[in-house]
Amino acid sequence: MKRSGLVFGVMVVGIALLLWAGWHNLRERRLAMQQAQENHVVLVPEKAGSAAQTDSQSPEAEAMQMRGKVAPGFTLTTLDGKKVSLSDYKGRPVLVNFWATWCGPCKVEMPWFEEFRKQYAAQGFEILGLADDVDAGKDAIAKVAQKTGVTYPILLTDGKIQKAYGGPDGMDYLPMSFYVDKNGVIVEETAGLGSKDEIEAHIKKIVASGATAAAGGQ
Repeated sequence: MKRSGLVFGVMVVGIALLLWAGWHNLRERRLAMQQAQENHVVLVPEKAGSAAQTDSQSPEAEAMQMRGKVAPGFTLTTLDGKKVSLSDYKGRPVLVNFWATWCGPCKVEMPWFEEFRKQYAAQGFEILGLADDVDAGKDAIAKVAQKTGVTYPILLTDGKIQKAYGGPDGMDYLPMSFYVDKNGVIVEETAGLGSKDEIEAHIKKIVASGATAAAGGQ
């Protein structure tokens, strides 16, 4: 009886260990999937009903429509009612970033933007954060801006600006970033969340390329 009880106890422990290992592996896989999703592009709400994107339809491949073109001008309103135009920053490198309050990856990169804004302030670098979901309300938009610690201008989109930069259907992905050099030309265009190093590399490019082009034109 003692031996059979011992065998039974060992079996119970073995089964328990197998169950724990299976649960642990499942938890690890879920965490990995969640991390991958957070680092992936995010579809805007109005596109949620469209066909799912395949691996061959990468946002990087689709997000090159504006590169090399002059950045479309705009005049939008800040959260406190002040009008801001892209032309106000003529001769300066500017990052035009489309984001939304519901967009997780947007909130990841916004503190990075603020850090780089301070780091490259001496070169005249500025960031304009264009809130895509104006219907969320100014309070909700301001709350996200405050929580992420950004102090650069947050502008309220008007529906037209999304089409000017994203095409007839507006923005397909968020976040969307357009790196504009000192000559007003879009040097880089990105869809979705990139790495911090990639973002800084793009910023360095617009800080340098506009200056080079300007020097060559003198």
